[in-house]
Amino acid sequence: MTRAELESQLKTLSDPTYQKFSASLIPGVRNLLGIRLPALRNLARALVKENGADAAADILTDTTFEELMLQGILIGQLDLDVPIEERLCRIATFVPKIDNWSVCDSFCCGLRWRAREADRVFDFLRPYLAHEHAFFVRFGVVMLLAHFIDEAHIGETLERLSAVAHESYYVKMAVAWAVSVCFVKYPDLTLPLLLDGALDDVTHKKAIQKIIESRRVDAASKARLRTLKRHS
Repeated sequence: MTRAELESQLKTLSDPTYQKFSASLIPGVRNLLGIRLPALRNLARALVKENGADAAADILTDTTFEELMLQGILIGQLDLDVPIEERLCRIATFVPKIDNWSVCDSFCCGLRWRAREADRVFDFLRPYLAHEHAFFVRFGVVMLLAHFIDEAHIGETLERLSAVAHESYYVKMAVAWAVSVCFVKYPDLTLPLLLDGALDDVTHKKAIQKIIESRRVDAASKARLRTLKRHS
């Protein structure tokens, strides 16, 4: 597939109605064509099939929202035989391009690695969680949420979430989302985080709201959490 053919495909797949809807959900995003994620994933697979992974990446630019999404999808589709350090290098190169929650979250959820590589990835995330750039931090938080709320990592995941300190709305909402998922899966381990006051008021409030809204949390736990709401 040539660059011209890719541009033609992007134009064909774009939907003005979906573009308008998506733009309302992602404030400030530029050059959004309005292509649904399943279609982008199919296009990424076609690019790799016709061009190979590296050549497919080479014909993509940073011009549109969808091309950034495609870049992230291609990294997620890298063969697991590619050494973990090379995959992490590609991730590190892509993260500075993230400028909205949609690209961030889709990218994080699409990444994969072998089980034995999980601890290396977990260590890789540490500097992102303390970064000054909001979407570097959100990347780290959503990676914890998507891949490290498990038996082996829950303790340190909670520690890392409680230590995140960034004023960005997108960071606070990501931490709240992650804490709520931690509570759903590990309520006894997560409750102390909500009791000790480690989270700022906005994140604390949103985390409790999300937990209470969950259908996977029992009524007694929800009642207790309501007593933990902070009043300004």
